Amino acid sequence: MSLPVTCVQVIEVARVTPRTARITFQSDELDASVGTSPDQQVKLCFPRPGQEAPVLPGRTDDAMGWYQAYLAIPEAERPWMRSFTLRRRRPDTRQFEIDFVLHGDTGPASAWAEQARPGDRLGMVGPSALYASPVSIGSAAAAADWVLMVGDESALPAIGTLLEALPDGTATMVFAEVADRAEEQPLPGPAGTTVRWLHRDGAAPGRRLVEAVATADLPAGTPFAWLAGEASAVRRLRRHLVEERGVPKASIEFSGYWRHRLTQDDAPTAEDLADARELLARATAD
Repeated sequence: MSLPVTCVQVIEVARVTPRTARITFQSDELDASVGTSPDQQVKLCFPRPGQEAPVLPGRTDDAMGWYQAYLAIPEAERPWMRSFTLRRRRPDTRQFEIDFVLHGDTGPASAWAEQARPGDRLGMVGPSALYASPVSIGSAAAAADWVLMVGDESALPAIGTLLEALPDGTATMVFAEVADRAEEQPLPGPAGTTVRWLHRDGAAPGRRLVEAVATADLPAGTPFAWLAGEASAVRRLRRHLVEERGVPKASIEFSGYWRHRLTQDDAPTAEDLADARELLARATAD
């Protein structure tokens, strides 16, 4: 399976909120598929200290072979790799936008984004069918009575693209958890979209989301539910919808984007592996 690998360069940095940077990248080799569908994920590769650009294997049609070559790079030189959702491709250009949640220097992506300037370079892997969602938001919405989207600030780029792709007239309810009121941002969607903002204000990640959904007066009928954000909160939300709301598992698309007190470099937990097995089983069935 083809795995696009390219070098991308920063051309603009803007603040969407005090803790969210929207960084615009450009690449002369940008694949035509970049930014053409909602919830499209890529992996960004960040240089190690002292590197002007990340050291990466070249483009290949062998995805597994490329990843093995990436792992063969000495650890001190191997770029940090993190997953992101494309927020928007600028029409008729080779430019695209990605939102970064800023939380100080506790992670390589946030630390890089805090200091990002035009001319800075990263590596980009994807987009690829390897990380594509098997669910079409249009067909999922058409098969459901209404749409439920739940996520924290890490999920807002995907939620934004999904809302923009929903058919007109789709009844939609969004629960979005952010640090505080200053982190709210516009989320355009079809007429009838309801957005409920939840402010963490020091609470544990995901706690406000779980409490709000569990106590909400949700519309009648079966929804298509899309859940993303901190992994343990996503599991609790999914369990609530299935066990207490009677939502079929097949009607829930879910993804644990990040883990509280753990990074993508830490080993997966037993729950992480169970989630991965279920998602793989679904993708194989589809």
